Amino acid sequence: MFIGLISDTHGNWNSIDHAVSIATKMDMWLHMGDCTPDAEYLQSLVSVPVYGVAGNCDWPTGDTCYERIVEVAEHKIFITHGHNYGVRYTQEYIMEAAESQGADIAVYGHTHVVEYISGPPLILNPGSAARPRDDQRGSFMIMELKPHVEPKVTVVRMKR
Repeated sequence: MFIGLISDTHGNWNSIDHAVSIATKMDMWLHMGDCTPDAEYLQSLVSVPVYGVAGNCDWPTGDTCYERIVEVAEHKIFITHGHNYGVRYTQEYIMEAAESQGADIAVYGHTHVVEYISGPPLILNPGSAARPRDDQRGSFMIMELKPHVEPKVTVVRMKR
């Protein structure tokens, strides 16, 4: 199973279009916030499930919350924007939150910087598709999940 991980699109639908044009064979997308309508826009582009969370620039409404658990391929993925866990300074609190919910993978955004910390739990940040702070190009991740196997993660840097 292939899962697209995207965050911090901040209303830049061109960055979402670009990511979808690159990652054409995803089985699911996870959007880690900062502009909840962007997850809805992403869902309008693809025929696979999209799960999103609200970020510090959003307000949770209806089905959108600040965090959620997605279970897939015998993995439990904790997704959040990260601002409530102090991710600009440490990943300790997001790691504890993921562990407390039995998740073996945690995915967040907020910092606009790509991060990969091997686990357990595996901690991932796809950076920002629209406003990167660690490169001049936006980024997202593709995660390949198989039951009982460490996920394979690829960082994709988009052309400008």
